[in-house]
Amino acid sequence: MQKAIKGLVVMSAELEDVFHSMMVGKVPSMWAAKSYPSLKPLGSYVSDLIARIQFFKEWIFSGIPTVFWISGFYFTQSFLTGVTQNYARRYKIPIDHLGFEFTVMNSENSMSKRPDTGAYVRGLFMEGARWSREDKVIAESHSKILYDTMPIIWLKPGDESNFTEAQTYVCPVYKTSARRGTLSTTGHSTNYVLSIDLPINVTQNHWINRGVALLCQLDD
Repeated sequence: MQKAIKGLVVMSAELEDVFHSMMVGKVPSMWAAKSYPSLKPLGSYVSDLIARIQFFKEWIFSGIPTVFWISGFYFTQSFLTGVTQNYARRYKIPIDHLGFEFTVMNSENSMSKRPDTGAYVRGLFMEGARWSREDKVIAESHSKILYDTMPIIWLKPGDESNFTEAQTYVCPVYKTSARRGTLSTTGHSTNYVLSIDLPINVTQNHWINRGVALLCQLDD
């Protein structure tokens, strides 16, 4: 880009798009084509990218984290598959029989040790409602607060035939607030991640009408 501005190389259409995008604080389309989904402006996008690199750097040099930053994965489904594969190998259960149970923990950011099975994850935001720390259920949003940061969630793999039914809202998790994506070559959505069962004390339709969902990242 600097060479193109100085006239040392040809200013192609792609470089011109990068230049104009940077001028208005937008992620260049050339970058977005190779990037994870993001609706953040350029400055926040770069900060988020650095945070992701730091997360994996600490994982490499300090060992497996106690709590995984689920928002930091490029292909989140591979992480979820890895969690179920570890459980399947440990207990000799076919992976096709496995699913997740979910427990919202009291801690917001850290845990003293890793769980015996499954994984702790953080970094999710609830849109359309909030998580009541007192009642441990989904509750109405506070006035003028659009998003609520979720506490740590325990993803517990297990045989789906042994799961007990409870009054829950099947809350979809998306990478961005766009809530839409396309099917990749792996058969997974580029935006939808999974659905998390969260306890409720009203009907599920109430929260469906509210459009409640969990997001891996915000737009700012």
